[in-house]
Amino acid sequence: MLDQAEALRHYWNDRGPVWVEHRERLDAMLAPLGEAAIARLHPDPGEHLLDVGCGTGTTTLELARLVGEGGFVTGVDVSAPMLDEARRRADGAGMANVSFVVADAGAHRFEPRHHDGVFSRMGIMFFAEPVAGFTNLRRALRPGGRLGFVCWRSPGENSWVTEPGQAVAEVLGPPDPMDPEAPGPFSLASADRISSVLTEAGLVDIDITPCDLPVTIGGGTTDELVRYYMDLLPGTAVPENAEVHVIDRVKAALGAMVERRRTPDGITMGGAAWLVSARA
Repeated sequence: MLDQAEALRHYWNDRGPVWVEHRERLDAMLAPLGEAAIARLHPDPGEHLLDVGCGTGTTTLELARLVGEGGFVTGVDVSAPMLDEARRRADGAGMANVSFVVADAGAHRFEPRHHDGVFSRMGIMFFAEPVAGFTNLRRALRPGGRLGFVCWRSPGENSWVTEPGQAVAEVLGPPDPMDPEAPGPFSLASADRISSVLTEAGLVDIDITPCDLPVTIGGGTTDELVRYYMDLLPGTAVPENAEVHVIDRVKAALGAMVERRRTPDGITMGGAAWLVSARA
């Protein structure tokens, strides 16, 4: 049986091509939150940064632009397919001050006391052992180095995930309860847990600020948006052995939700996150 870290590695590599396919829509959805977190980190020219859970590299490339030619940014992710896309984009942009490492940032042996900052846009909630993971990142930071990330608050505060989940539950029934602290997008939903984990990891000057911003899924046909939800969003998993008529009913329920939410600007729902900063 796979342990949690290995299971997550398999998941992100198996599903990586789907995330690459939906990159532009996902980037548009997360852009306001990522921008807020980058502004809070305040990268300076010449700094060396880590981008944890960097995916297809959007935030890595933005951080590299901010630190300039005298700086350097290393993007880290367990998903090889997503990092292949990140490298392609960096090469296309002619950016020589970035590199990408396929690794679990919670366990990878980074150069100790080297980095000025560690950043993450929704990529830091998946450590199998959070205290050990953040301790590893602290060791990579120079004394006084900065940690800055954005993570989701509770599912109940994020209608972008609860509404499609409710649509699927109309057909399949409610999902089994999940351990709220298990690795996943909402594992750091509790400010108390964030504070406890970072403190145990040896970080100081911890600040946890709520950030409420609309999450824009964007436009497209109903079929395109339903496919997006079926592919990616939590709470919409359909059993592999589900019969065709069941899958069709799930798609119909998601389609109805999409049309209820459609506006001239696309599908926009509530988003609730934490902006977190700390120092080594």
